[in-house]
Amino acid sequence: MSEVRKIAAILVSDVVGYSRLAGADEERILARLRALRSDLIDPTIAVYHGRVVKRTGDGSLVEFRSVVDAVRCAIEVQNSMIERNAGLPAERRIEFRVGIHLGDVVEESDGDLMGDGVNIAARLQTICDPGGICLSEQAYWQVKARLDLAINDRGDVQLKNIIEPVHVYSLLVGISAQAKPATPAGSTGPEKTSPWLALPDKPSIAVLPFQNMSGDPEQEYFADGMVEDIITGLSRIKWLFVIARNSSFVYKGKAVDVRQVGRELGVRYVLEGGVRKAGNRLRITAQLVEAETGTHLWADRYDGALEDIFDLQDQITEKVVGVVEPSLQRSEIERARQKRPENLDAYDLYLRAVPHMATVMPADAKIAARFLQDALSLDPNYAAAHARLAWCHEIFFVRGGFNEADRVAGIGHARSVIASGTDDASALAIAAFTIFMLGKEQEAALIAVERALSLNSSCATALYFGSLIYAFAGQDAKATSNAERALRLSPFDPMAFAAHLALGAAAVQQKRYDEAVSHCARAAQANPLFSTLYFFQAASLALAGRQEEARPVVQRLLELEPGFRLRVFFDVGMVPAIADRFADGARMLGLPE
Repeated sequence: MSEVRKIAAILVSDVVGYSRLAGADEERILARLRALRSDLIDPTIAVYHGRVVKRTGDGSLVEFRSVVDAVRCAIEVQNSMIERNAGLPAERRIEFRVGIHLGDVVEESDGDLMGDGVNIAARLQTICDPGGICLSEQAYWQVKARLDLAINDRGDVQLKNIIEPVHVYSLLVGISAQAKPATPAGSTGPEKTSPWLALPDKPSIAVLPFQNMSGDPEQEYFADGMVEDIITGLSRIKWLFVIARNSSFVYKGKAVDVRQVGRELGVRYVLEGGVRKAGNRLRITAQLVEAETGTHLWADRYDGALEDIFDLQDQITEKVVGVVEPSLQRSEIERARQKRPENLDAYDLYLRAVPHMATVMPADAKIAARFLQDALSLDPNYAAAHARLAWCHEIFFVRGGFNEADRVAGIGHARSVIASGTDDASALAIAAFTIFMLGKEQEAALIAVERALSLNSSCATALYFGSLIYAFAGQDAKATSNAERALRLSPFDPMAFAAHLALGAAAVQQKRYDEAVSHCARAAQANPLFSTLYFFQAASLALAGRQEEARPVVQRLLELEPGFRLRVFFDVGMVPAIADRFADGARMLGLPE
């Protein structure tokens, strides 16, 4: 069953004392619940763009596109229930408890949701007062500046079966939540307005000042410094338009609506966060929001000790910058998919190509290559398109029949990238990998990937391709450090298989074959349609003396790539010490030369 991991606003509701109510008059209580769902609950959920994931008897699990929508929906239902219960004796009242959380969930192919995001929302519901609403800190942070709410701060609460305490806020229902009037930055009152800025021709982002939620002035400097570093780090992503600090910091200390920020600054995305101190530890929260819709693309929290404040600042900055790039690219790919074909520009065509390269197999790469060629026809100097097309030709050569024309074309596109002097770290790293594999230009490849990482040391793509180059060049220490850093920065990246493979190759070089088996198996799990990964797994098993375990792995390899031949590892840039060792394992299994 396929699954998708994402950030979602989750609402879980339950009827207080349902067993008691049903025991007294089950037929009547069921009829009243059905009526409430049809004429109050479901219509209200629809108004606020919610999706009922499932009913659990007397309860519901609902997904919303934003926490603001979830809270507004919950308040409207709870206020309506106050009116509907008026005049009824306590033993006949239907009262709901509601828990709301913003967090990580896993969506199954049938639409069901699971994971911590659901579990925390469900546990929040259980600690609510009858007719109440409980929010996690992550959820509360999203609405505190956008809705007028009467709040009770309940502090850190240890929820059942949740490992870490959750900071909980209770809403005092009976007071409507209305959007606060938006006041443009720098204005003295709501009567003044600012013109909306047009979006630039590439993805754009503003990093808002992180809120100091501790009341400690020292943390103000920490938060501001971290935001400045994040802005600097994001500015190294050359396909991204980043608003300067002086513009985004006009919102410091103000309640803002990200939709208005997006219009006033002319950006598609907004990154916001907060800092809270507890003892000698800091908790930093951050979330990436699509400004036009308020949709959350990513959110996370980071904890650290105050012993070395500058080291902590650097760590958090690196992690945030590292995860924002792939998150933005996923969002941009989805946006490009929704555009009409006649409106596609070179950037849109490039984005449409990227997902088709995920399997690293010729059939999908052919689809990507058509988009990339069209992109280059519109913009012949587009370095990122040249780099991806170079990689397509590497895929065609290595897994599609060793056609010399593919080798020449791949090297040509890769050299175009390097010669252009581009400061696109991703493009440089992909080009470096291509000239390493197809041109056996080890020194040039290492120089190019080192330049890529010097341009943007938090670029996950550069780290992933760099880990492979170092591994196949026999530099196992650098391969390991790049692979581990890439997985730490972007663990759910489509290129994660590359880091596991690099770790496997480094382990083989050090003759730690059982460890290599483990890494190569993880690589195959991360990209199960990529044939070559099964070769590395099978060869590692053979080298570890586990030949019987390798048989089904070999079978899967040949199913995906019937024309597989060992010669490929001697036709590409892999150094002989690595190629020979993997080939020795493969020969034990009878793989064709």
